[in-house]
Amino acid sequence: MAQAVSVTRVFDSMTTNKIEIYTSPLCGYCHAAKQLLAKKKVQFQEYSVIYDTERRQEMLSRSAGRHTVPQIFINDVHVGGYDDLTRLEQQNELDALLATS
Repeated sequence: MAQAVSVTRVFDSMTTNKIEIYTSPLCGYCHAAKQLLAKKKVQFQEYSVIYDTERRQEMLSRSAGRHTVPQIFINDVHVGGYDDLTRLEQQNELDALLATS
């Protein structure tokens, strides 16, 4: 069984926030969430949970048992999944959240 590796996607960061996203490589919502974060030009740490049971357990613990991906955290605050992230964007709240340090 292949071991998943954390991947850091680096863009011109508008802030020094700690953004983490738990993903799976075949997840369309994960790709969409990463595209939205890339559009915002923020730096994030990606953790693939497909083969990494320890990361998956970490995600479950941090997200109060939510088992779907993506699960997104900004400055250790659980944002939720892709729908939650896009809702913040649609309500013009995501930029403010990303601007907090």
